[in-house]
Amino acid sequence: MAAAVTPLTDPCTLATLPKKRLPAGHPREWYESHNRRLKAMRLAIALLHSGAYRPEQATNRRIRRVAVRIGVHTPSNTTCRMVRSLIRAEEAMAASGRR
Repeated sequence: MAAAVTPLTDPCTLATLPKKRLPAGHPREWYESHNRRLKAMRLAIALLHSGAYRPEQATNRRIRRVAVRIGVHTPSNTTCRMVRSLIRAEEAMAASGRR
């Protein structure tokens, strides 16, 4: 018998850490990729909390809907791919028992 999976919490109510200033002196590309990774991580966490545990469940449309719900600018296709890769990595870690 399969157990019903309910989302843990509403992603909008999750507490976030205070923002810190980024270190100075890096090239612009570094800041862009850093911010993209942070955004992808926020979206991946929100998707996991909303019940999307597999990369196939995280379509671009669903990722963008979650972005609107948590107050993040609409992600690009590259960011959506990064979100799916983060979910895939989480799935692999869970399968190998490293959690």
